[in-house]
Amino acid sequence: MTQPIKTAWWMIALPLLAVLIWSMNIAVTRYVTDYISPVSISFYRWLVAFLILTPFMLFRVIQEWADIRPHLKQLAVLSAFGMVMYQGVAYTAAHYTTATNMGIINAFIPVFTIFVSMLILKDIPNRYAVVGSLISFAGLIYVMGQGNITALVQSGGHLGDVLMIAAVFFYAFYGVFLKKWQLKIPLMQSLYVQIGFALLYHLPFVLWMGLDTVNAENGPSVIYAGIFPSLIAPLLWMLAVQWIGPNRTSIFMNMMPVFTAIIAFFWLKEAWTVYHTVGGIVIVAGILLAQKRH
Repeated sequence: MTQPIKTAWWMIALPLLAVLIWSMNIAVTRYVTDYISPVSISFYRWLVAFLILTPFMLFRVIQEWADIRPHLKQLAVLSAFGMVMYQGVAYTAAHYTTATNMGIINAFIPVFTIFVSMLILKDIPNRYAVVGSLISFAGLIYVMGQGNITALVQSGGHLGDVLMIAAVFFYAFYGVFLKKWQLKIPLMQSLYVQIGFALLYHLPFVLWMGLDTVNAENGPSVIYAGIFPSLIAPLLWMLAVQWIGPNRTSIFMNMMPVFTAIIAFFWLKEAWTVYHTVGGIVIVAGILLAQKRH
């Protein structure tokens, strides 16, 4: 009787650990802003991941090139949205907002995905999705205005929060394109090729802006970003999707604002305020309602 219980707990632990790793990466992204440019950490992150995967994946990709080649354009698009625009804009947003706000806004991925699905897949959202999205958006506006909507309107918004909203919007496109195409390519090979495209996309920016040197202050953040959120968390998430299903797995993403806020509070000494509590509850409640089917 004990074995099934242990197995169930391990299955639940997989998406929780993945979300914890991604939450930690948001805090790392905010922490490292003083030590390395957004272009540099983004490039180094994918370079580290590419170098780690190459001994295991290069030969497999060569062997399966006939199956991969017809999908190169799709993999290039996925890389652009999921690895370059999403993460690159998020690294830039970290210079202008807090990790706590970034974590809260990141929770909007399921809501934005609903509307991108409507645009691309012609998947009309139900009334719960519409109402839940509006509720979540109200909570987001409340957080961005720090509890004062009038001040937000007068100031025109906060650049970092606006950039993070754009980043999350890009990631929603990534998820919808994955669903639309459903590429018949092994997941790790797909990840490896996408990372290769990400490095190519970075080259013009690297040549234009240059690269910061990896040193003792930014090196650990680069290594963490290149290994844990880039390789380990996606693998855990993919296993969770296979074992407990995509719908049950996606709900765990709602823990990201909580994990990020706790990490930011203890590590970055960011304050958790009343408006974060009120806005966060409203946002998560709206997201849960938006995912209701009937």
